[in-house]
Amino acid sequence: MNFRQRLKNKDGQLRLRLILLSLAVLPLLLAMATVVWNVGALAQHQEEAMIDAVKPVVLKARKDELEHFVQAGRKVIAHFCAKAQNDPKARDEGRELLRRMDFGQKADDNYFFLYELDGTNVMHPRLPQLEGTSLWDKQDESGKFLIRELIQQARDGGGFVEYIWPRPSTHQNELKLGYAQLVPECNWMIGTGLYMDHLREAENVIKNRTEQEVKGTRDKIVLIALAALFLVAAGGLAVNLNEQRTANGKLRAMAQKVVQSQELERTRVARELHDGVSQSLASVKYIFESADIQLDREKTGPASAALKQGIVQIIDVMIDVRRISHDLYPTILDDEGLGTALEQLGREFTSRSAIPVLVTVEAGPRIQKEAAKALYRFAQQALGNIESHAMAKQVTLSMRHSKGIVLRIEDDGVGFDVAAVLDQRREGLGLTNMRERIEMLGGGFYVHSRPGTTVLQAYLPTESIKAD
Repeated sequence: MNFRQRLKNKDGQLRLRLILLSLAVLPLLLAMATVVWNVGALAQHQEEAMIDAVKPVVLKARKDELEHFVQAGRKVIAHFCAKAQNDPKARDEGRELLRRMDFGQKADDNYFFLYELDGTNVMHPRLPQLEGTSLWDKQDESGKFLIRELIQQARDGGGFVEYIWPRPSTHQNELKLGYAQLVPECNWMIGTGLYMDHLREAENVIKNRTEQEVKGTRDKIVLIALAALFLVAAGGLAVNLNEQRTANGKLRAMAQKVVQSQELERTRVARELHDGVSQSLASVKYIFESADIQLDREKTGPASAALKQGIVQIIDVMIDVRRISHDLYPTILDDEGLGTALEQLGREFTSRSAIPVLVTVEAGPRIQKEAAKALYRFAQQALGNIESHAMAKQVTLSMRHSKGIVLRIEDDGVGFDVAAVLDQRREGLGLTNMRERIEMLGGGFYVHSRPGTTVLQAYLPTESIKAD
């Protein structure tokens, strides 16, 4: 065989090798690209389904919280308006007290407002220049007559209005959910609102967690693909070495082995994807598809069992949402009572902070909801302060009945300057809000602190806790 013939045979063998390599690599790359695309599409569907499931929960919690705050504020202002029949200054005192009341972690953005029923602003703690001005024709960016709608909702027994309003802390116009009620004792409308941070934060948490999961899945797929390509390349190299030492028959045999190796590798990759990532993702996909079908049929009916099963499977993603809701009102307070709720609060605090809490609850009659909520929030705020600032090693929480209820929380932390913290109001540890919440119900508030011992105590008399 001359040189030209040998060169021709070598060129033919090289082309054959390239064809075999292409037949092995291109389908694998195409399969991997398809899997990656399907994972992304499924993750997008999962993300949208989770957001749709979380939205009503978060919104319901925000509405319950708003209604609770407005009811508390209405009781305060109604009390002073009733006193105004004998004391003309009482109405102004109530208005000024309400001006100082704020709530939540972003207290600058959470405040109460008062309006006459003709739209005249009576009190606005963040925009005092509006006081005495009629905002009956005030419209937000969308053209909504927001003060009219708030007053109308108040006249109808209380209701919610979504509108655009400047955020005090940023001076940016943002979506706000407001709630208003009528104060017939003064013929005023009282209201407050919450910016929709929690909903956006919940969506961002879900999106970020989903993106992380998708990125992790794609990285695994890429690693599997690289391993497969490495094996294919190794097989190709083996084929080349064998082709140099064997005849055309051996080349055909080796080509067959390459194809078999390719099929085995595809099977292995498919099995790993099916038994691992795809199995989990497909399970969630089918659950949400089932839930979508059932919800389409039932329209306004309760969430289906399939949706609940899906929520259980994506519990890892939901663990950060649960943390936004950590401060929401627990249903156990209504179902089991204040004592059981305090015991659970202590367990959750210990689990979260590793600081042991000794909870002692004296059995007694059930108390009214407002008193139970006030005491629970008192304990929740106190434990939050201990976790953030006290550096304590031991906490005791006790509740006893003595002509009412006495709730006492003590820790062995570093202590603080009580007078200085109380003067800080918004910047402090929330002691002012805790005191006002208890005193609003006719109770008493006591705080003592020094290095090694801090005691917070709330007292509500019998008439404040007696259930209807």
